[in-house]
Amino acid sequence: MGGLRELAASFVVPGPAGVAIRDRLRVSGADAAVLAGVGVFLGSLAAGDLAVRSRQGLAHDAASWAVRKRELTGRSSARWAGSITKATHDQWALARRGQAAHMAWLRRQIASVEARLGRPLGAKADKRAGLVRGYASRGEWHAKSRRLHTLEDRLARVEADWVAGRVHVVRGGKRLASARHHLEAAGLDEAKWRERWRAERMFLSADGESGKRFGNETIRITDAGQVSIKLPAPLAHLANAPHGRYLLDATVRFRHRGEEWRDRITANRAVAYRIHHDVARGRWYVTASWQRAAAPVLPLEAALARGVVGVDMNDDHLACWRLDVHGNPVGEPQRFFYDLTGTAAHRDAQIRHALTRLLHYTRRTGAAAIAIEDLDFREGTSREKHGRNKRFRRLLSRFPTAKLKARLISMAAEQDIAVVAVDPAYTSRWGAQHWQKPLTTPTRKTSRHDAASIAVGRRALGHTIRLGAPPRPLRHWGRTAPPHDDQSDRRGHRTAQARPDTRRREETRPHIPGPRTRCAPPGRGAKAGDQGAHHRSGHPAEHKSWQQDSLPLSLQERFQSRYPRS
Repeated sequence: MGGLRELAASFVVPGPAGVAIRDRLRVSGADAAVLAGVGVFLGSLAAGDLAVRSRQGLAHDAASWAVRKRELTGRSSARWAGSITKATHDQWALARRGQAAHMAWLRRQIASVEARLGRPLGAKADKRAGLVRGYASRGEWHAKSRRLHTLEDRLARVEADWVAGRVHVVRGGKRLASARHHLEAAGLDEAKWRERWRAERMFLSADGESGKRFGNETIRITDAGQVSIKLPAPLAHLANAPHGRYLLDATVRFRHRGEEWRDRITANRAVAYRIHHDVARGRWYVTASWQRAAAPVLPLEAALARGVVGVDMNDDHLACWRLDVHGNPVGEPQRFFYDLTGTAAHRDAQIRHALTRLLHYTRRTGAAAIAIEDLDFREGTSREKHGRNKRFRRLLSRFPTAKLKARLISMAAEQDIAVVAVDPAYTSRWGAQHWQKPLTTPTRKTSRHDAASIAVGRRALGHTIRLGAPPRPLRHWGRTAPPHDDQSDRRGHRTAQARPDTRRREETRPHIPGPRTRCAPPGRGAKAGDQGAHHRSGHPAEHKSWQQDSLPLSLQERFQSRYPRS
């Protein structure tokens, strides 16, 4: 059909490659002072190392890295130097990836603006011809031409930084740095801002090392929960344990995945730790993370062997519906709401709770897979995509696509539930066109999002969403029609759909002797297949023989006169 793009194939999303758990450190005043002193000192070393690495640009090599590490070793320790330099490399690489993504975005914006500037004012879009719409007025055309020059200048600066290997990184966060000049708008005073700034720039992270005691020599946590850190050389006078270590009074108990974490450290397998201070709550936390072996990806056919739960993601809820292997909706639609207003922690908790309810519903239905759209709204939030429709662009911007997918993949892996990603094209439109009205009953109002969840599930199962004519959900190709209302079973027998490769699947349903209602007592209907049982004068089995009486003579003579024998 013209104008429709080619759909991408559905696939099973690979599971997470790492695990991270967190617990609170109920530190004393002395422990908090030591942790803050160590974190600020190491944070200054990390900031200086990042500045050196940024100045080196593309000229960095193994020899320059060794020089940086030796300098940091003399000022702290070999293990802290290794952790700082590795974090610096990761930060520089992340900034480069962000730089490349920003360049690609600028190029797409420039191409979009140029295409629309080249069209006449008020021209309509033509998808088949590949033509975009023109700008509505001369004033808008002039404003967009000025924006084009701005984007080109910005692209030139980013490309120059890319060629030179320069990156722009703010340790502590660009947003918090900008808040320093707008303290009243941020609701902070100078003392509170400086406390948050110092906490964000602290460095208390150490990568694990397999074969070492408890999987980490720099920040060590024993199986009993005792926490100790290796002090840098200038702060060695603060040690309260042998070998220049400081033992905290607080203990750690990882309640989530605690057994898995304990199995790793008792086997001396690598575990990375990060200690950070939440200034808003006045609490200290420790985060443990490690890599997990990549599990083999389940084949798509095996994941969908017990049906699927189709999910349509919206800005305030998840619309779900269970589908069997034939693509038929089973049961009632489900909606799991969440609220994306408030703080980041509140939004994250709302998404986590909604996904938890979704996983519990999937387990109850017996399905082993969840089908979700492979959404990406990076293009949809641009002003050139939807023009002046700011409300719609903001609606797309608040969709938690990346966070929801990451959360769902990690949480579903623990429940042995596969996540199937499908192409999101036309799911809402075709779902509403072919499934919303047939599934609406006097007691159930099917929404557009519920119908879209069916479209997502059917696409994951490999079935078509839209057909030549709007199908009845209980009667289409490969299904036997339900009995009429005037029959005794009163539609008590549900229909069944055969597979496409089943022979004689379009024929009528064979007659099955026996009772057709649930209220028939046992033993009744044994002779229901014998049509002679409906004879009103008696059952044929009651007569030994049966013979037709001869006709009267008058009728015989009339019959012979009309039909003489030859």
